[in-house]
Amino acid sequence: MPAIAFESRNGHTLKGNIELPPGGVWRATAIFAHCFTCGSEVRAARTITSALAGAGFAVLRFDFTGLGESEGEFADTNFSSNLDDLEDAAGWLGSHYAAPQLLVGHSLGGSAALAVAERLDSVRAIATIGAPASPDHILKQFGEDLERIEENGSAQVNLAGRPFRIRKDFIDDARDHDLSERLHKLRRALLVMHAPHDTIVDIDNAEAIYTAALHPKSFIGLDDADHLLSRRADAEYAAQVVSAWAARFLEPETTPAPEGARVIGRTEDNFLCRVQAGPHELVADEPKANGGTDRGPDPYGLLASSLGACTVMTINMYARHKKLPVDRVTCEVSHRKIHAKDCEECETTSGKVDELVRHIWIEGDVTEEQRQRMLQIAGKCPVHQTLKSEIRMHDELMEE
Repeated sequence: MPAIAFESRNGHTLKGNIELPPGGVWRATAIFAHCFTCGSEVRAARTITSALAGAGFAVLRFDFTGLGESEGEFADTNFSSNLDDLEDAAGWLGSHYAAPQLLVGHSLGGSAALAVAERLDSVRAIATIGAPASPDHILKQFGEDLERIEENGSAQVNLAGRPFRIRKDFIDDARDHDLSERLHKLRRALLVMHAPHDTIVDIDNAEAIYTAALHPKSFIGLDDADHLLSRRADAEYAAQVVSAWAARFLEPETTPAPEGARVIGRTEDNFLCRVQAGPHELVADEPKANGGTDRGPDPYGLLASSLGACTVMTINMYARHKKLPVDRVTCEVSHRKIHAKDCEECETTSGKVDELVRHIWIEGDVTEEQRQRMLQIAGKCPVHQTLKSEIRMHDELMEE
């Protein structure tokens, strides 16, 4: 996961990460905005961005000014400066990858995503998770310290067990932002996600956001999740929903696609691999009996699928060319190892050889003679020819 850094308009270096999908080809780019006083490495941020990357998004997450690895003093920030940071992040993303089409904001980061969208023409969809309907909701977390801040101009406040210096201009700035009017003029697809029993940001905030926004808009309840989505399963579920929902609103990016196929697998995922074939994605795995998770076909299943697909395509192409009344072609391909001594046609005389068997069904009002001719044509499918011919393989070890 590449670490990134960019300079904000206030001269601070803001740091974060860009998480790319396996294969390096993305459907769209996105920005994740974290919660108030959190950082880009909070568990929910890591889990959600990772899951979105797995679904084909290139996702930037970064630390706002004065938080995490980013420069600046948190005491000098406010809601307005967070919006500036988000706009600067979008500019960096557009310069190095592609302008963001999706904004995902958690808690106050969700409010910031809603507020900054009007500045970003590229954004087509926004998803909020546990977001306040107004930035001044955050003031409730200050408790009795709020009065001290307003009286003295600033005060140190303990939030989530950590001390933060909060100034009065932060309070004033939060009160100045009215999201209701912005929501009514949003003109972006909106997904509101909230847990019914969120003890930090009440679900009434989700109702207020949803009611103020115009369609297209959707609401998803997060059941018994807590505000920080501290359980990995809750964060992964949220990411899966965002990915599936956003797909209908986004324009696919034009990004370089690999020639042939690119396969990526992490050691920690055991056998699970993500396959990138041109602009298309699929997964490969092993059955549970072999130690895999059975989330995709095994390599021999992919090989059999390739031969079967090529066979069907070839027969259908011939049928169209000859104007034969073929309705549908089905090909089942099985693979097994057989003893060479049991194979009369094999040149190999010892050990085992691979056997691929095609079972072909041709549906339609065709004669037996036409069926036999199409069976001959099946033998001319390119993958069949490749498997039967001499194959040269060459390996190159590449640098990271």
